[in-house]
Amino acid sequence: MEKKIIDPFLPVDEEGYYGEFGGAFIPEILHANVENLKKAFERYADDEEFNAEYEQLLKDYVGRPTPLYHAKRLSEHFGTNIYLKREDLNHTGAHKINNAIASVLLAKRMGKTRIIAETGAGQHGVAVATVCALMGLDCVIYMGATDVARQKPNVERIKMLGAEVRPVTSGNMTLKDATNEAIRDWCCNPQDTFYVIGSTVGPHPYPQMVARFQSVISREIRKQLKEQTGRELPDYVIACIGGGSNAAGAFYHFLKDDEVKLIAAEAAGLGIDTGESAATMQLGREGIIHGSRTLVMQTEDGQITEPYSISAGLDYPGVGPLHAYLYTSGRADVTAVTDDEALAAAMLLTRTEGIIPALESAHALAVLSQRKFGKDDVVVVNVSGRGDKDMQTYLSRIES
Repeated sequence: MEKKIIDPFLPVDEEGYYGEFGGAFIPEILHANVENLKKAFERYADDEEFNAEYEQLLKDYVGRPTPLYHAKRLSEHFGTNIYLKREDLNHTGAHKINNAIASVLLAKRMGKTRIIAETGAGQHGVAVATVCALMGLDCVIYMGATDVARQKPNVERIKMLGAEVRPVTSGNMTLKDATNEAIRDWCCNPQDTFYVIGSTVGPHPYPQMVARFQSVISREIRKQLKEQTGRELPDYVIACIGGGSNAAGAFYHFLKDDEVKLIAAEAAGLGIDTGESAATMQLGREGIIHGSRTLVMQTEDGQITEPYSISAGLDYPGVGPLHAYLYTSGRADVTAVTDDEALAAAMLLTRTEGIIPALESAHALAVLSQRKFGKDDVVVVNVSGRGDKDMQTYLSRIES
């Protein structure tokens, strides 16, 4: 029997599968938590009061809508028409606040009093800590020790907001390992704790839920592009991808418009064939990680391999099941961007438009140098975060 598709835009069925990817592979101890979350999401996703509160906070607290900026000098440089979706101008400096607010609103309606989250680049951690401060909830953020060192400004922001940062010293001490520890915490504290996952990963309903909460990005792009150009549909939408939340948000309202080409930029690190990479979709094989079946970087006997990227937010050995499906089905084009290409793209944007992007966003911007676009094309790049948190890395690379 054909499974029922349960989202108006996402190709997800009632069991959380995007084609062969997705599902909920969880220990028995988490079954009740995940089922309760699924029921709450289904209850409130289209609830008028819930969405009114969410939209009000996006407008008055986050500062949405974020601008869709026609980058004229960058457009002249590449000989095309480039528009930047300025998620970096959100309160807290990235797209992560969109999902954090909705998730914590959901947690409160479920009666949860304690919030946990994982973070890589720190932006999701900052966003969750911010919302917990706003709503008066206890908050614990798990962060790999490697990322704690390279994202010190965000660590200090999280602490200032009143949340606890728990450094994780297992594995290569990055995002994967922080996620492992957050899941362990949730297993041990099922009654009062709500786990806010920062990306479109994890067991169903997380990938659908996070994509839905980030879909405000593409909803605004369509409206703003119509206002500025007279057309709703761009020729290209480009976003960086680690787990996949900003890409899911930027792609969401264009998924059924086949004339819109979707390009996802994943982190090649030192090079896709160097063994020091996080190009999950191009290097990965089908496997299970953090509760869903997806593409995973792994050895021949199924052991997860350690990823590498200069960008903490893209340093993850898996990818959300939606993106695995979009890649394998051919709906999205996936390209790998090296550290050096991302750094060059960040410097180009900074010097031509006066915008310092996050290292994650710089990977999306690097696609502009990799591809040739037509002079009449409309190209939207999602600038998912600002570069304040990455200044130490930028300066060290420039000086060297």
